[in-house]
Amino acid sequence: MMVYPLPNCISNHFVSFFSWFCSIPPLSVVGLSEEQAIEQTKGDLLIFTSTFNPMKNTISGRQEKTVMKLVVDAETDKVLGASMCGPDAPEIIQGIAIALKCGATKAQFDSTVGIHPSAAEEFVTMRTVTRRVTGSGKPKTNL
Repeated sequence: MMVYPLPNCISNHFVSFFSWFCSIPPLSVVGLSEEQAIEQTKGDLLIFTSTFNPMKNTISGRQEKTVMKLVVDAETDKVLGASMCGPDAPEIIQGIAIALKCGATKAQFDSTVGIHPSAAEEFVTMRTVTRRVTGSGKPKTNL
């Protein structure tokens, strides 16, 4: 595992590091995990997830899936964390780390035009809440 501190973090102290794990496929994380957000925040959380077969895998016939997650503070709309497991995860999460360090909101993610075709565009097209986690830490699933 490689962990890179992000120096001089602004008021959003949740974005303190970006990490990636040497695996196939690669796994990368920035900010708070869902579990950390439940422990460290008082209000509700919105969890957005996506699982898909990237277009470059579809064309080649590979069945390797990509999994992504965004953790959002329901009250402030700030994105508290992001994770991805799939091809190009370290490069994509590095860009997400910049957005989180700047205090990006889910609305700002939603208003961003995705680069098509790329796996990265999924982070700006996740519109449906997978589940809402109440302040008590009990998830309410929308499935």
